Amino acid sequence: MRDVAIVAFSQTDHVRSSEEVSEVEMLMPVLHDVLGRTGLRTGDIGFTCSGSCDYLAGRAFSFTMALDGVGAWPPIPESHVEMDGAWALYEAWVKLLTGEADTALVYAYGKSSPGSVRDVLTRQLDPYYLAPLWPDSIALAALQAQALIDSGETDEPALAAIAERSRTAAGDNPHAQLRGPRPQGGYVVSPLRTGDCPPVGDGAAAVVLAAGDRARELCPRPAWIRGMDHRVEPHALGVRDLTDSPSTRLAAERAGVFERPVDTAELHAPFTSQEVVLRRALRLGRSVAVNPSGGALAANPVMAAGLIRVGEAAAAVHRGASDRALAHATSGPCLQQNLVAVLEGEPHAR
Repeated sequence: MRDVAIVAFSQTDHVRSSEEVSEVEMLMPVLHDVLGRTGLRTGDIGFTCSGSCDYLAGRAFSFTMALDGVGAWPPIPESHVEMDGAWALYEAWVKLLTGEADTALVYAYGKSSPGSVRDVLTRQLDPYYLAPLWPDSIALAALQAQALIDSGETDEPALAAIAERSRTAAGDNPHAQLRGPRPQGGYVVSPLRTGDCPPVGDGAAAVVLAAGDRARELCPRPAWIRGMDHRVEPHALGVRDLTDSPSTRLAAERAGVFERPVDTAELHAPFTSQEVVLRRALRLGRSVAVNPSGGALAANPVMAAGLIRVGEAAAAVHRGASDRALAHATSGPCLQQNLVAVLEGEPHAR
């Protein structure tokens, strides 16, 4: 296999509403910044892949408009996934492994502010049994949280402590939507309080991948992707144990997470209860720095939050704050689909 690394990462300042700009206008500064970090131009990129959701935009093939922010003339090799950008990164990684390209640009964006994202996400559900009932994303997360409490895996004070730790960590993240500890507030859907749930907001992110010596030319300390895998749970929630995540565990095993300890973990856990599930599935001890960026509890732009977790893990490697980092992304209700990546830096370059 070729060695492939993340050599640059950029993201917007995440906000509650960006109604004054379009998706293209939101994306362009991020794309210019991530390319500027490497000195590359659009014409130097061998492959471009994006992640977004037409349901958020309210129109079909909305991602084609976002290409205006990239600059698709002369024509470029390009692809798109109707998923979080972490899955676009997976596609680009595979493309570079095949040798069909030496560099890749991956970006993702989401504007949740125009509508009710809680209702929009019901479209991910089984169309025959669950979707007609319209259970929203927070109600489903509350079912998972209650199952964890009933099983003795956590309790409400422990969930509140996760929220406080995450948002305190976000105080050092200038891009976070929520910074500093916040009160838990009242129940949204019991047992989840306001502080247990992610903020609704808009944002975008982008990374640049490069292979082999090209990565070393573009970045002083590349974040080498040592393994990446993604798995999915059964679609029907009723046949799953919501207190566990076998798909995360299997993806981590296939990505090589359990071969050696990691020092940093960026977990895509939009709800505090989901961090409890992920920590156990990934066997993360107390010595691991979990979500030092604040995680999805501090900023959760739909379709970009998972890519941001990978980007934040890579950035920690770039600046020497981590030698071996884990990144996780999820999509669907109650951790239905999960992607896990392992990123490492070169020890001599630290």
